[in-house]
Amino acid sequence: MSRLSDNLENIAEQVRRAFTELDAAREKALPCCREVIRNCSQAIRAVHRQELDKAAELLKMARNLLTDAEKTVVNYDELNYTGFFRDAQKEYAEGSILLSVVKGEPMPSPGELGIDNAAYLNGLGEAVGELRRYLLDSMRQGDISRGEELLQIMDDIYSVLVTIDFPDAITGGLRRTTDMVRGVLERTRSDLTLIVRQKDLENRLEQIREGGE
Repeated sequence: MSRLSDNLENIAEQVRRAFTELDAAREKALPCCREVIRNCSQAIRAVHRQELDKAAELLKMARNLLTDAEKTVVNYDELNYTGFFRDAQKEYAEGSILLSVVKGEPMPSPGELGIDNAAYLNGLGEAVGELRRYLLDSMRQGDISRGEELLQIMDDIYSVLVTIDFPDAITGGLRRTTDMVRGVLERTRSDLTLIVRQKDLENRLEQIREGGE
């Protein structure tokens, strides 16, 4: 074997070792990220069931799992921007933002959550869909007391997202999320307007009946 071939084999061996370490880190971080997503999904369901303490506990567990994953990939920048890692961060942002809004608390920032800005913004957008679901559930129960408040928050989120005009490679496909938010906002505004008008009509009819008695 020539000296050139020896050198090439040494390079190949270094690459194999690096890839082996990278793959091991990925295999270790992946289950953590899957558990983060599972816990966040359960937390979101708990919010819709008004089990807010349970939701907070599940999000705390998700944060601990996310920390474990972060420690695993700390020396591997390639893994920090992979889909599974960003998805875990996005789900954590979505659950945390939803819980804060439902509780009437200020939304946490990316720094407070300890996550990537792009993942945060996409999670913020996804939270709008969950706020719509929360609002529709309340409306079905005859409660529209927070309707205007939640609709305004959804509108505020859209107003922020639409100003983030950067390439998808930087924002993690935020433009698609923003388009989704616009559709959700328009449907929710229409639904809320309809139910408010129905309530107003019912109240007027009730007043007329009472006046005729």
